[in-house]
Amino acid sequence: MTQDRPVFGIVLMLGFCLLAPLGDAMAKLLGETTPIGMLVWVRFAVQAIVLIPLVALSDRSFRMRGRILRLTFIRTILHIVGIAAMFSALKFLPLADAVAIAFVMPFIMLILGKYVLDEVVGMRRLIACTVGFVGTLMVIQPSFAQVGAAALLPLVVALVFALFMLVTRKIAKDTDPVALQAVSGIMATVLLLPVLVLGTVGGVWELSLIPPMGEGHYLLIAIGLLGTVAHLFMTWSLRYAPSATLAPMQYLEIPVATLFGWLIFHDLPDGIAALGIAITIAAGLYVILRERASARSAPTETPA
Repeated sequence: MTQDRPVFGIVLMLGFCLLAPLGDAMAKLLGETTPIGMLVWVRFAVQAIVLIPLVALSDRSFRMRGRILRLTFIRTILHIVGIAAMFSALKFLPLADAVAIAFVMPFIMLILGKYVLDEVVGMRRLIACTVGFVGTLMVIQPSFAQVGAAALLPLVVALVFALFMLVTRKIAKDTDPVALQAVSGIMATVLLLPVLVLGTVGGVWELSLIPPMGEGHYLLIAIGLLGTVAHLFMTWSLRYAPSATLAPMQYLEIPVATLFGWLIFHDLPDGIAALGIAITIAAGLYVILRERASARSAPTETPA
């Protein structure tokens, strides 16, 4: 069993917050010309291709049994659904908006962590998470009428990934993260392939095996690499810190997504959204300071 090291867990989560929005930006670039099913399948296929040799050449094992195998399968299904919903949302929404709307997820995860996993959630962390959530609401553009039902897709992402992270927390301390991601990549690749073959035969474009044109192949591979490394960071972070501790930190995905949205798609938030970004950063930095203080004083004090 791995001992909790909250500050190290937060550093790993910060790595996830940098890489995940970059992968989303590349998925948005390809989403107009490449089927969502193809994007998701290659995302997991690259994960399997990269990690299988690492497991085989090390002392790690692919073997999973009983509870761990069942939870890994559930985790993989949630991962597939969450990524597919996010990639679909990015076809209709600006990058920052999609990420911001999805950020009811850490709030859901905080509540589930408290009442499902019996994790200690001090009042200060709860307030910081709530303040960060208010900041995300300020980033969301006010009109859902422009995109219709597509605006609900990030909410699906939020719920699915809240469950995904809680399942990950259940098995993270009992599994090697590289082996876990390798097995998950294999499972997803095998599960998705027959669906995409049937979609191709049946003429369902979004579930077709249609590769991108030209240099899109490089972006497609990059999506897989970024997703693989990002989720390794996320899985490792949950080995060292409770989900309730990491939940507020994930708000930092919003300013990162906003930066990529501005650099790549020339989308820039208005004044209210910019204020919301500042609030989320402040809430995240506060949590880091609290965790450092708690780590220095543990075990004599209860984390706030």
